[in-house]
Amino acid sequence: MAAPAFADHTPLPSQVTLVGSLQSELGCPGDWQPECGATALAPVAGSPGLFRASFAVPAGAWEYKVALNGSWDENYGAGGAPGGANIPLAAPGGVLTFTYDHATHRIVDDAPRALGAESAAHWVSRGLIAWQPPASAVRFALYTAPSGGMSVVDGTVVGGSAHPLGVRGAGLPSSVLSSFPHLAGFRALTVPSSLPVAEVLTGQVAVAGFDASGALVDATGVQIPGVLDDLYAGASRRSLGVSWSGRGVPSFALWAPTAQSVSLEVDGVGSVAMRRDRDGVWTAAGSASWRGASYVYSVRVFAPTTGRVETNTVTDPYSVALTADSSRSVLVSLSDPALAPAGWSRLRKPGAPAFTAAHVYELQVRDFSVGDPTVPAAHRGTYAAFTDRSSDGMRHLRSLASAGVSHLHLLPVFDFATVPERRADQAVPGCDLASLPPASEEQQACVEPVRATDGFNWGYDPWHYTTPEGSYAISPDGGARTREFRSMVAGINDAGLRVVMDVVYNHTTASGQAPKSVLDRIVPGYYHRLTLTGQVETSTCCANTATEHRMMEKLMVDSVVTWARDYKVDGFRFDLMGHHSKANMLAVRKALDALTPARDGVDGKSILLYGEGWNFGEVANDARFVQATQANMAGTGIATFSDRLRDAVRGGGPFDANPHLQGFGSGLFTDPNGDPVNGSPSEQQARLLLQQDQIKVGLAGNLRDYRFQSRTGAVVSGAEVDYNGQPAGYAASPAETVTYVDAHDNETLFDNLQYKLPQSLPMTDRVRMNTLSLATTALSQGVGFWHAGTDLLRSKSLDRNSYDSGDWFNRVDWSGQSSTWGSGLPPRGDNESKWSYMRPLLADPALKPGPADMASAAAGAASFVRIAGSSPLFALPSATEIQRRVAFPIGGPSQTPGVIVMTLDDTTGKDLDRRWERIVVVFNATPTATTQTLPGTAGRTYSLHPIQASGSDAVVKTARHTGGGTFTVPARTVAVFVS
Repeated sequence: MAAPAFADHTPLPSQVTLVGSLQSELGCPGDWQPECGATALAPVAGSPGLFRASFAVPAGAWEYKVALNGSWDENYGAGGAPGGANIPLAAPGGVLTFTYDHATHRIVDDAPRALGAESAAHWVSRGLIAWQPPASAVRFALYTAPSGGMSVVDGTVVGGSAHPLGVRGAGLPSSVLSSFPHLAGFRALTVPSSLPVAEVLTGQVAVAGFDASGALVDATGVQIPGVLDDLYAGASRRSLGVSWSGRGVPSFALWAPTAQSVSLEVDGVGSVAMRRDRDGVWTAAGSASWRGASYVYSVRVFAPTTGRVETNTVTDPYSVALTADSSRSVLVSLSDPALAPAGWSRLRKPGAPAFTAAHVYELQVRDFSVGDPTVPAAHRGTYAAFTDRSSDGMRHLRSLASAGVSHLHLLPVFDFATVPERRADQAVPGCDLASLPPASEEQQACVEPVRATDGFNWGYDPWHYTTPEGSYAISPDGGARTREFRSMVAGINDAGLRVVMDVVYNHTTASGQAPKSVLDRIVPGYYHRLTLTGQVETSTCCANTATEHRMMEKLMVDSVVTWARDYKVDGFRFDLMGHHSKANMLAVRKALDALTPARDGVDGKSILLYGEGWNFGEVANDARFVQATQANMAGTGIATFSDRLRDAVRGGGPFDANPHLQGFGSGLFTDPNGDPVNGSPSEQQARLLLQQDQIKVGLAGNLRDYRFQSRTGAVVSGAEVDYNGQPAGYAASPAETVTYVDAHDNETLFDNLQYKLPQSLPMTDRVRMNTLSLATTALSQGVGFWHAGTDLLRSKSLDRNSYDSGDWFNRVDWSGQSSTWGSGLPPRGDNESKWSYMRPLLADPALKPGPADMASAAAGAASFVRIAGSSPLFALPSATEIQRRVAFPIGGPSQTPGVIVMTLDDTTGKDLDRRWERIVVVFNATPTATTQTLPGTAGRTYSLHPIQASGSDAVVKTARHTGGGTFTVPARTVAVFVS
């Protein structure tokens, strides 16, 4: 998932929409729909920039924010923050008025506010509360109310008991600020040692400040994660969820330290009281006869979002099995032989490559088979499709594995919230999509009404982290999901590929008292990251989790270990990893490294870890902790996606208003598309040479300290090459870089090239540029990464965000007989602003590849994975070895624009390659042949790599080396020479 873009200052909007969980109650088809006119606010006459509307809002707990111009491109949350936190609303029932001020971007409502609607105080340890009260406040008190209901009436806090607080003149100690750096400058209020802290935390707490005369000057609710971590540190060592004795008896453990009572509700048994331990864990013993029964917890707990004690019926956050549609947890043991497919205990996995030799193929489970006629109908779109060895899809995966692809990355397969899990409940579009014109609006209009209830979603909306998603199972009830998931893992392993899971621990699908909220209805206010005033942060898209809190980190680590040990998953890709701390990720790595084949059946040290190290949101620039961002992960061995080579090869960036910006792989300067957005020829050349430096750094593992001759002629390090004001190189080891040119986010590589290459360019040349772009990832040092189908010219009909676009815009034809280009204009919400660019392209029949084009692309792409696997020089283990052996001998201002020459040398240091001493790779992205003279190659014999010499690409076979040290390579070609 990519970071959203927002405007700081924008013109008056054409539409202002109240968006939130209440929209469906106010006449919209669903919730969180910025395009819905039923909740639009109207301009206030005589007050430019002010918008207002009144609605009859049912009583209840809701969340909302404001979206402008009918899309998410510009939206504001709490405090007017761009993309900010959802604003909680405790509606008493009746008409409420909402007002939006475009000058401040703030939206407010006129609902009555009880004390605690905002929580600007932070209880950071047993004895300290941090707060920023008005300067006039000189005396302070903590107010407590076991049942909630506190309010401020006529300048007095009513409904609670007061406890005087002291003031620590030195402010917050460094030990606190190291855990809460965002609270620097806050006043430190001391809590009396006589206060029964554990007891008062089970009710409502608030802090008030008074001036010298005793008048109340402010009062606010209190955020409690810090004090909970301090009081209940021992809980992190407990085993939570359901544990099974050797005799098959289950025991239950739920961490709910602020709960007033917890009971276990077991289907067919009734209510079972649970006992609270001193560490806040509630426990109960069960019976062996309960195996297979469904259960929930009944948690009586104070909820800040409603201001009262609630009795919440919730599933187990440590669930490993669920009923269909995740309404109840199910009692199963993952060691039960009935949940294991045949041969599971003896499963033989493909060998684990060094991380620097890994090549990953990213795939969504439903995409893989839902439209494949060679898969049995009952298996399509499910885990079971990976057991159908003779299907087109499995044949393609086996061919990739034989070429050298090592890992299959699966988009979310944990339990997510947005797809009905019973197939009979999944809606389908009601028209003949295939019969519609290639540039029509009709396809997306037909898909739109069923998007919320069809069978497709990427799944980045986690509900239960450690249970397989039910919509991918033939039978979504209970432990059947587990068996089917394991069969999928075995099928993928049998095809020669290791399995990577895409995990999303940075947010949950819901928070507060929402029906699909789990964590926040057990320990309200703990598991989610809050703003300084207590609203849930949503910079990730949804309710951000706070893995900096001890028990949220524990949940993440425990979940990852379960997937690795009990499902034999071989790698994990962390969504928005920069929203986790570096310490979180090191804890995951440590826990996995402790898994051994002898004890756990898996080698944890062979498990691949990588993620999105983007730096944005409330945690940006290490505001709350040292983040797991690109630069910060240097030295950890955990990889991050590099956007440096991606953007240099593709051209532009993911959020360009004009998609015609070209790059090295799309014809910048050498094959201009004529759009003025690319600048003058001299500007294009300068930008292209910078891109070539960025690509060279990427080919060398995106190392910060790698040194080479730059475009200026100076010898520079990777960190000294510019990338949008940041260092291009940031890694300390090649194992810390994932090199890619497309992924599930944004347009596919082929669609990107369709935008950027001259429209008149023949399809054969488009295929060559697709292959050349993929070669930059296959032949780079570090982890290579391809989006599924990119080797087959996969198109999503230019959809830039197909997460909920349905099967039609996400389909893949593994037989290579039918391109998905020209499937109609993609869904309006994320794409309408570029429809004017899309129409002439989608309508052009010359831009639709045929079977021969797809076959050529697949063969060309696979050849570069084979070449990468043919020599260890393409997978060097360290920065030292890369500096010693990888070079770019032609640099400086006189280098050929559109051509990169890379050499790999096995004549220094330990002999790594038994066949070849030197390798020369020439990337010629220009429309003409190039001749490059390399220093030090005269007198040596170089031949075209045998994979290319014996391959199906007749063009590359014309590449030549002469004894004088010159290499001639045809247009739009990557040629590899060996000596």
